[in-house]
Amino acid sequence: MPVCRECGRDMGFFGKVGDSCSQCKSAQLVGESDETISGPNETNSEINNIILTTECGTNLEIFERIEIVTAECAYGMNIFRDLFTSARDIVGGRSKAIQNTMRDARRMALLELKREAHAVGANAVVGVDLDYVELSGAGNMVMLVASGTAVRAKL
Repeated sequence: MPVCRECGRDMGFFGKVGDSCSQCKSAQLVGESDETISGPNETNSEINNIILTTECGTNLEIFERIEIVTAECAYGMNIFRDLFTSARDIVGGRSKAIQNTMRDARRMALLELKREAHAVGANAVVGVDLDYVELSGAGNMVMLVASGTAVRAKL
């Protein structure tokens, strides 16, 4: 298994970017030194600590607005969900399968938004907006786009 030349960690096939692991390469791109690169568990906890909010939160002092970050998440509805949805359209009621799919899409998009913010050195995302887009006319594919402004804030 290849080893990262920067930090010495083992790299999997998909975690390799040149001679460096993806974490070291990301750190180089955002200007971090080797000493500030954290391990996978620390990175996940840092990502989970990023907050999402509106622009004007009480007691949220923003030091720097870094850039706009976005995350996209596309989900397909399978044929069985489509059949049950058609029946629900006729008789009325809520479709738990589609609600669960949309909930999963929202959670994934917000997690990706946090990851994008972390990659640029932010500790918060403000002005978060979620937009749902139907990709096919038949409703088989839905995309969720999450966007916001990555900031450094006093938390």
